[in-house]
Amino acid sequence: MNKIRVQFGVLSIMILSAAFCRMVPHMLNFSPLCAIGLFGAAHFTQKWKAFLVPLLATWLSDLFINNVLYASYNPVFVWFYSGFYWQYGAYVLVILLGIGLFKNNITLPKLVGSAIASSVLFFLISNFGSWLNNPIYTKDLAGLLTCYAAGVPFYQGTLLGDLFYSTILFGAYYVLQHKVSILKLAHIRYALK
Repeated sequence: MNKIRVQFGVLSIMILSAAFCRMVPHMLNFSPLCAIGLFGAAHFTQKWKAFLVPLLATWLSDLFINNVLYASYNPVFVWFYSGFYWQYGAYVLVILLGIGLFKNNITLPKLVGSAIASSVLFFLISNFGSWLNNPIYTKDLAGLLTCYAAGVPFYQGTLLGDLFYSTILFGAYYVLQHKVSILKLAHIRYALK
C-alpha cells in the first residue's frame, strides 16, 4: 500500500509540475498537456487516475493562467474558459490513446508516435471547435479549411511541446525507477534502449 501511495504521489507531482510549466515563457502552443495525458495513461494502474490527475492538473493551471496571469483581461473569475470542452475532449482522447498504446510496454517508437498522434488529434479537435464557435468562419467546408489553415502556424508549437514534454516526463520517470526501486511498476516495461 505504501508503494502505491509513493508512486501516486511522485506521478502526481510530476504531472502537476509539468502542467505549471505553462507559466514559463514559451513559443505559442508549446504545452505539456498532451504529454501529461500520455504519461498518466502509461503509468497509473488505476485508469480513472489517468484521467483525473492530468485533467485536474490542466484545470488548475488554467485557473492560474486565466485568473492570475490574465486577470486584467477577465472581469470575473473564470472557472472554465469559452470552448474549453473541445480542448479537454481532445485530452480525454489522448489519454485513451495512451491507455491503448502503453498497456504492456513503453518503447521509443510508441512514445514518439503517440506524441505526434496527440498533437495531430489536438490540432484537429481544437480547430474544429474553433470553426464551430467562431463567427469569423463560414459554416461550410471552405470555412473549416480556412480555420485549419489559420491553425497551422500554431501546430509547430504543439508538436514540439508534445515531443519535448513526453521525452522529459517519460525519461525522468524511467531514470527515477532505476534509482528508486519503490517506483518500479509491475504492469509496465520500458524498452527505450
